[in-house]
Amino acid sequence: MATSKLHALWNHPAGPKTIHFWAPTFKWGISIANLVDSSKPPEKVSYPQQIAVTATGVIWSRYSTVITPKNWNLFSVNIVMAGTGIYQLARKIRRDYFSDDQAAVAKE
Repeated sequence: MATSKLHALWNHPAGPKTIHFWAPTFKWGISIANLVDSSKPPEKVSYPQQIAVTATGVIWSRYSTVITPKNWNLFSVNIVMAGTGIYQLARKIRRDYFSDDQAAVAKE
């Protein structure tokens, strides 16, 4: 049973013998790095970088569902990429525009 599933995965049009498998697999590194950056202070978050990460995630998530063959590895990595980008942008916006520290600085 397991052998037939491995054989099917190996021979899939988006399987490990193709770039359609390896490109999204390596793209997980960007998503993981963005998750690790969640521990850094929001001041270090870059608007242009996170907008690019979010846009890439949204655009390629959609693309991965309309191509043939459907590439679920590409879909999942881009959903995570969009999610981490949105989270980082929310942290940065909250810090820059809604932080109590900013209100204290404005009063001085």
